[in-house]
Amino acid sequence: MKKTILLLVLSFFCTAIFSQSKKATSSSVFAKSDNVSAEMIKNKFYLFITNKGAKKDTILLKSFEVDKLPLECKIEPFTTKGITLHKITWQEKKTMQSKLKTEAAVTTVSIICELHSKTKVLSNEQTTTKITEIHFLDDKQTVSETIDRIRNEGFECIVNKQGDVILKNKAKENKMVYVLADKKFVFVSAGPLKKK
Repeated sequence: MKKTILLLVLSFFCTAIFSQSKKATSSSVFAKSDNVSAEMIKNKFYLFITNKGAKKDTILLKSFEVDKLPLECKIEPFTTKGITLHKITWQEKKTMQSKLKTEAAVTTVSIICELHSKTKVLSNEQTTTKITEIHFLDDKQTVSETIDRIRNEGFECIVNKQGDVILKNKAKENKMVYVLADKKFVFVSAGPLKKK
């Protein structure tokens, strides 16, 4: 009887020890293009580059809060100055709410990466916030109206056919070109948006 109990206790400990061994880190793939993928590991968002063989290179795109995730992620390769760059775009949503006001913000994040040097050569954010607000029309707060408005901040990031970047909003349009020697985009023109 003692031998049986001892054997059961030993098997329980062995099972507990083996079940606590380190598990492989799991990742979630959000977008993929050729040998490039955007993946989340824990709360870090990476660009993975699969090379020949099994080796992978990574570029950290962003660290997120624990309960947040990138949405509608896309990877778009393009060519400029004879080299291929990759534009990674995703959305982040955030809502702030009070008794009289709700702000629902959608931020579009664009990061352009150069894979050979594993660098981010351009980062851009554009936020569109839909605001719903209740305004009272009298002192006793018995009559109210709901007002909706939209607030835009930042610039939309567009890559044209030549591989240049256009940063554009309602009032301005800025053009940036890639400088190969510096591995970065620089402004070549900035000014008010031309009216058609």
